[in-house]
Amino acid sequence: MKIHAPISDIMTKKVITLKTTDDLETAELLFKTHNIRHIPVVNGKDIVGMLSYTDLLRISFADAVNEDDNTVESLVYNMFTIEQVMAKKLISVPPTATIKEVAEILAMREFHALPVLQERTIVGIVTTTDLIKYMLKHF
Repeated sequence: MKIHAPISDIMTKKVITLKTTDDLETAELLFKTHNIRHIPVVNGKDIVGMLSYTDLLRISFADAVNEDDNTVESLVYNMFTIEQVMAKKLISVPPTATIKEVAEILAMREFHALPVLQERTIVGIVTTTDLIKYMLKHF
């Protein structure tokens, strides 16, 4: 296992993003359509936040919603904007950060995804799932 390999080797390069002007119903559709749990929020080319599926669950009372149901009360979603729900204080990494460095950051923090930025532009996203898959491939 190459722990000093760059994170660009395992990051997701085709990043699904949201704009600050998108609504939470759009976010829910993207989460479900692409089977993902984190979406960077951008304003133009600049990343301004990260929305997680857990963030949506917290506001939608989804614990009480049947998982087979593809809709959550749109009334609840209309009460909030993406900017109100997303995480704003982000830590990012460059594509040259090592897999070990990224694993250490994710192990010490309370989040499970990091945007990968080249200068100020998002070029990828890396999640704890990406790291686990990498480790499993090498065992």
